[in-house]
Amino acid sequence: MCQPFGSPPFELEPAQDCQLLRGIHFPREVKLGKLLVTGPPGSGKTTLITKLHGWPEEGYIDLTLKDWWKAQSLAFRPREIHLGLPFVGRKQALALFEPAWLEASGTLRIDFERIRFPPYKRSFWSVDWRARYVFEFLLPPPEHILAWRRERARLGTHPVDAHLDPDQITRQVTTFAQTARCFHDHGMQVYIRHDTDGSCPWRFVGG
Repeated sequence: MCQPFGSPPFELEPAQDCQLLRGIHFPREVKLGKLLVTGPPGSGKTTLITKLHGWPEEGYIDLTLKDWWKAQSLAFRPREIHLGLPFVGRKQALALFEPAWLEASGTLRIDFERIRFPPYKRSFWSVDWRARYVFEFLLPPPEHILAWRRERARLGTHPVDAHLDPDQITRQVTTFAQTARCFHDHGMQVYIRHDTDGSCPWRFVGG
């Protein structure tokens, strides 16, 4: 069973041979001590990490920096992580909740050439950085995120929910989907989860 996802569309398939870890299904090869959860604002990252009894503080990594995979913020897992992404014409990486991205999101394009990835393991003694982490991209349908963020806005707990733009939320989901595909294409361990109900995640076809 496959379904299109993202823009351009990517084919996904359900992960196989899942196990139950703290009430959430994961592929059997996934260990919680490797897990980094990311995704757009309001996608349920904190909810998922809380269910997993993970590290309570959010982390941040700038994907344009050399050796970001050695950052101290990645030492504690499972945890929620925010991504700083490069965009064409912008010198600094941006997270998708920053004012600079929110103000210009309709015109920004990811500069994939500036995303750095860890080297492949070359010898018995070298660190296999690509095997050290499992990136789970939490990407519900944009309309679900919009509904959840509208409900959250009533509580006033997150300033980012003050002005909700459905098109902008769609762009956030699409941008993270494209980033997930880029990670997959560069040999990183990547899964896609559409909700936090505990069901098995998805993976890119051919992964």
